[in-house]
Amino acid sequence: MSRELEEGTELKLDFTKLKKVANCGEDVLPAVAQDAKTGELLIVGYANQLALDTALAEGLATFWSTSRKELWIKGKTSGDTLKLVEIRVNCEQNSILYLVEPQGAGACHTKGASGHARSGCYYRKLEADGSLSFVAGRE
Repeated sequence: MSRELEEGTELKLDFTKLKKVANCGEDVLPAVAQDAKTGELLIVGYANQLALDTALAEGLATFWSTSRKELWIKGKTSGDTLKLVEIRVNCEQNSILYLVEPQGAGACHTKGASGHARSGCYYRKLEADGSLSFVAGRE
């Protein structure tokens, strides 16, 4: 991913993402991680049966990387893991919600001005003119 895409202020939404997910070769469903204490939405990913089984066994939010086509235990390499508090299933049983306690500096792989991982991946807001701006305290 490019720095401009991940940290810039130009809007470049990937409307082809779900097509890519559908073609990843795995049966997956959306998996959302939310801070159990603050309610902040941290990250949206995808989980297959292996990711869900691993999450239950490890007690950590686990996803299936649809781009790398591999199991992804969030924070396993960075130390910024997401400890599971509980897993919820939606009414149609086609998505899951990981309620988590962040165990490191943040849940996002990008870093703020402080040099630390941002608490979550939703650190920019869409302005009326179509540009992006940083949410206060997350730049």
